[in-house]
Amino acid sequence: MPTAREALLEAARAALTARPWPVVRMVDVAAAAGVSRQTLYNEFGGKDGLARALLRRETDWYLDGVDRALVSHAAGRERLLAVAEWTVRAARAHPLVRALLTGCWDDRLPVPRPGPARAPSAVPAQRRADAGVPGPAELARAVRDRAAAALEPEEGTVRRCELAVRVALSCVIAPPEEPGEAALRELLGIAERPGEPRAAEFRPGPPGGFSARSRRAGGR
Repeated sequence: MPTAREALLEAARAALTARPWPVVRMVDVAAAAGVSRQTLYNEFGGKDGLARALLRRETDWYLDGVDRALVSHAAGRERLLAVAEWTVRAARAHPLVRALLTGCWDDRLPVPRPGPARAPSAVPAQRRADAGVPGPAELARAVRDRAAAALEPEEGTVRRCELAVRVALSCVIAPPEEPGEAALRELLGIAERPGEPRAAEFRPGPPGGFSARSRRAGGR
């Protein structure tokens, strides 16, 4: 059973899909989560605190997906392809992930704001949210470093990881005419080898959930 905090974050995320963040009301989020408005304020301190926690949750969800993509295949080049595919799919399906990766925020979304200048929250998760969310450059470095750590330590590994992240982001900002794995393979310079299993295909799901299925099991 989800905690009150988890239920509130899920309710806030659902509210954001229906209307712009500036008109989302705390009382409605609390009601949708089945808790009192006071509970919401106790957990997050206010609407800005709720927004920071929601953005932090989306960031963690995206990075968890990166970690899973990195163990989806034995070959290093296929791991990089899986990370690039996951980045593009997650950004296309989740506006907050796209904004976090690109730094492009529209008026429908909660904009990251610095945490309050007060004593640290008694709630560990809120202390982490109050610390803020990474900007696009910091998030890209985090993905690059995770990929580099998961691959064989050989010359050029970090550079290849950096390239994979930048290629994925370019496909998010300006989608290629040929969408999907083929375009990413070409951009990353990965030649498909006959008979070699393909990387897992990741499909975005809600934060806290993540699904993957192999193309051999019925992918596109």
